[in-house]
Amino acid sequence: MKSWLREHLLALLDSAGRMVRHSPATVLNVLVIGLALSLPAGLFVAIKSAALLAPERTPDAQLTVFMATSATRAELEAAATRLRAHPAVARTEIILKEKALDSLKDTAGMAGVIEELGRNPLPDAVVVSARPGALDQLEGLRDQARGWPAVEHVQLDSIWARQLEDAVRAGRRAVALVGMLLAVGLVAVSFNTIRLQVLARREEIEVSKLIGATNAFIRRPFLYFGTLQCLLGALLAWALVAAATRSLESHLGSLLDALGPDQRLPGLSAPEAGVLALLAAAIGWAGAWMSVSFFLHKLDP
Repeated sequence: MKSWLREHLLALLDSAGRMVRHSPATVLNVLVIGLALSLPAGLFVAIKSAALLAPERTPDAQLTVFMATSATRAELEAAATRLRAHPAVARTEIILKEKALDSLKDTAGMAGVIEELGRNPLPDAVVVSARPGALDQLEGLRDQARGWPAVEHVQLDSIWARQLEDAVRAGRRAVALVGMLLAVGLVAVSFNTIRLQVLARREEIEVSKLIGATNAFIRRPFLYFGTLQCLLGALLAWALVAAATRSLESHLGSLLDALGPDQRLPGLSAPEAGVLALLAAAIGWAGAWMSVSFFLHKLDP
């Protein structure tokens, strides 16, 4: 076990030393990888920020249950009680027809019209606000409420909510698509970088194979090289996204203040940054493994 750990440590140190000795090329490769990783990471943070700010910019999805004009107060209370018991409902508000009529009278030009009617034409109503993410359940509640006693009409204001959900869903798919495309590109970058390393050490590899070195032994330092390179790129991507997020905060000061004191835009959390680093390491490892495996059989002495 000690020998195995020693071999891996030596391979890691050898890779780090080569990165330092070839620092100009290393810096350029890390810069390319960091910029590529920062794009999907930045889009992910943008969607998180939009989800934070959206509730302050858009109203809650609402379901309005209009009772029949002949409905009694008991029937109105019964409908409100059934609505409150539904898991999709965050809060309810009963609007009596007398209150609705008074509000309508305050509208310019409507007082005279209402006086001529001689009666209150408005029904009692219950306004329901949905819980976050419960739009589908609220649509089911709308269909149920239409069959309740003394209910005349049910109206669901959900067009904007659907549009918001579709936009967020499309954004997440765009992040996934961009991430996959860039992952393929980064594998190609790692593949080409390791290929150059293999060609530069061709004679060394041939001698190693002649004295009995296994492919795993030869492949090990190249795997560490590709992994370390992409890990540095992930660190750079995290720094770029964090800097961009902090920069945007200065332009959204009033909006963030409305959300609460000391409110900040959400950046990459520690677990999310860890996932980014793991994905970058996996990409670097995969590109290096494919590159070395592809060229090793061509270098058989």
